[in-house]
Amino acid sequence: MAANGVSTPSSVTPKQTKICVYCGSSAGNKPEHVEAARALARVMAANNMALVYGGGTVGLMGEVAKTLVSLSGPDAVHGIIPEALVRHERDPTYTSKQVHESTGTHLAVPEEAVFGRTTIVKDMHTRKRLMAQEVIDGGPGSGFVALSGGYGTLEELFETATWNQLGIHNRGIVVLNINGFYDGILAWINKSVEEGFIHGENKRIVVEAGTAEEAIIALRDYKVSDAVFKLTWGKE
Repeated sequence: MAANGVSTPSSVTPKQTKICVYCGSSAGNKPEHVEAARALARVMAANNMALVYGGGTVGLMGEVAKTLVSLSGPDAVHGIIPEALVRHERDPTYTSKQVHESTGTHLAVPEEAVFGRTTIVKDMHTRKRLMAQEVIDGGPGSGFVALSGGYGTLEELFETATWNQLGIHNRGIVVLNINGFYDGILAWINKSVEEGFIHGENKRIVVEAGTAEEAIIALRDYKVSDAVFKLTWGKE
């Protein structure tokens, strides 16, 4: 009971940690990348963390989503995908009726039970904004992890890093560097610091991790660079 006679709850349920994972809609051609996606999902499940991601059900996207769903259930995963990409990044096995091999019965595969819930949006900008907002609104340790991927993965990674530098958000950004995949990007960051295009302190906006466990710890311990812009962005 509070001093003014008004009852107050003894405890407040903390917000769940949200991890936005950027990764390829391809599995790549080395098994280490797929295993890294699964390992990240396992560590997230062990720490009661939720996933927000690009909504694909193929490649590394599909692996991290279905692994986490298998361990924590459909509510742990939220995929956000533009309508134009649905037929390119989602396995039609889970969006059309299938025939049971022995009985010939038509069965609809429960997509949500395999990959979690999905929101279809109109464009890429909306996708990225909604994914970022879930992380910003998440509990302690929320942040962004980049697994291996192509142009789209790097575009998302760098935009998120830019938003951090501009003061739009203060969440951690980690690259899970499997097989030296991100060595070139990390070398470019160092070169940009050396040549005066990135402030030295802002080198640590993007953090490197070698394992899923290290990635989660890096997000938990993330400190915002003192050199980021202290700008006012309203509700952007």
